[in-house]
Amino acid sequence: MKTYWQNFTKYRFLLRELVVNDIKLRYRKSVLGIIWSVLHPLMMMFVLTMVFSNLFKSDVPYFPVYVFTGRIIWDMYSQCTSMSMNSIVGNASLIKKVYIPKYIFPLAKCLSTLVNSGFSLIALLVVMLFVGVKITPVLLLVPLAIFYVFLFATGVGLLLSAYTVFFRDISYLYEVILTAWMYFTPLFYPASVLPEKYQFIFYINPLYYMVDFFRQIVMYRTFPSIFENAICFSIGFLTFVVGFYVFYKKQDKFILHV
Repeated sequence: MKTYWQNFTKYRFLLRELVVNDIKLRYRKSVLGIIWSVLHPLMMMFVLTMVFSNLFKSDVPYFPVYVFTGRIIWDMYSQCTSMSMNSIVGNASLIKKVYIPKYIFPLAKCLSTLVNSGFSLIALLVVMLFVGVKITPVLLLVPLAIFYVFLFATGVGLLLSAYTVFFRDISYLYEVILTAWMYFTPLFYPASVLPEKYQFIFYINPLYYMVDFFRQIVMYRTFPSIFENAICFSIGFLTFVVGFYVFYKKQDKFILHV
């Protein structure tokens, strides 16, 4: 573990450059550039609100904020894992030429997504003010909610990036899984619409707890219980540990398959 920390500090400047470069490439040649980080989630929120408001608005207060909070957590997770998945394969030429700690590549993707999510939080604040959600000191807990999601997404990202080196079909399969996962997560509909006998689908969904945690802070201005904190932290931490362990065990074989 000490060796990993020494490597991390030694290559932290490379990690920073990879993150900066990824953010630049994401908005390269676009007229509005990084402003899209704020505009894109706003536009998605507007479309989803227009589509689903007639169905659920009567049951959900501050429906635009409800949709937006769900989308922020979901977008952060899906972008982080999807980009991490091909990070090793995509940097094969570099990995073959020089020694670089391989975990830096999926980690850089996750960190760049984290930065991008920060801009989405600015857009969320604008929407909150517009629809009349009160701004309270509880919002200071938002970084905690984002941290839990980041841990979970990074762990999954490490797992996917490791296995994609050996099984390229994972990238196609994961797209299908993400689509199904999105619809089984209450992002733009209330959890109550699902019959009682199917509620277990939410309870086995890690992102359900994290979306709910985030909404409690933003919409309901309450501090999530110690139990809810323990659930979110446990999901994130255990996933990260498993992802890191699997990545560590398989990284020496990457050079033979990239």
